[in-house]
Amino acid sequence: MLNVEDERFIEQDRQDLCEILAVRFGNIPNDVIQQIDELKDLNQLQRLILVACNSPSFKVFIEELGEPNQSFKLTGERFNPIRGN
Repeated sequence: MLNVEDERFIEQDRQDLCEILAVRFGNIPNDVIQQIDELKDLNQLQRLILVACNSPSFKVFIEELGEPNQSFKLTGERFNPIRGN
């Protein structure tokens, strides 16, 4: 069970992730928002924030969202934010 402080961090990271996605890629589909709202692992949320900041396309982010919690190592052209689609 999560403590109150962890819940606050998780909720803030969910909001931050959605805001980053909206700034980078425009409107976020409701099903993606729902998937994000269901995340309860702080490490996974922080990793996805990094992915959202460094993904060249929304498609790459969605692929990573569907992956199990991975390491923080984001390398290669897949995570080059200026590469484009």
